[in-house]
Amino acid sequence: MHDLTQEALADQLHVTRQTVVSIENGRYDPSLPLAFRIANLFNVKIEDVFLCEGEPGEFHGYPPVSKK
Repeated sequence: MHDLTQEALADQLHVTRQTVVSIENGRYDPSLPLAFRIANLFNVKIEDVFLCEGEPGEFHGYPPVSKK
């Protein structure tokens, strides 16, 4: 499992921490280029980034990160 803060994840994905928070909270769907970066970082298929499980708006494309 990746032990990344939201800020560290944002830095690796070249987005803002606010973007990471919005994706995690289901308020924003990642663009295709961003989804590919997420998939590559977590070594998952692109389809897994968009896989919805659980409650509506609950994002499961990557493991939860620390909220530091």
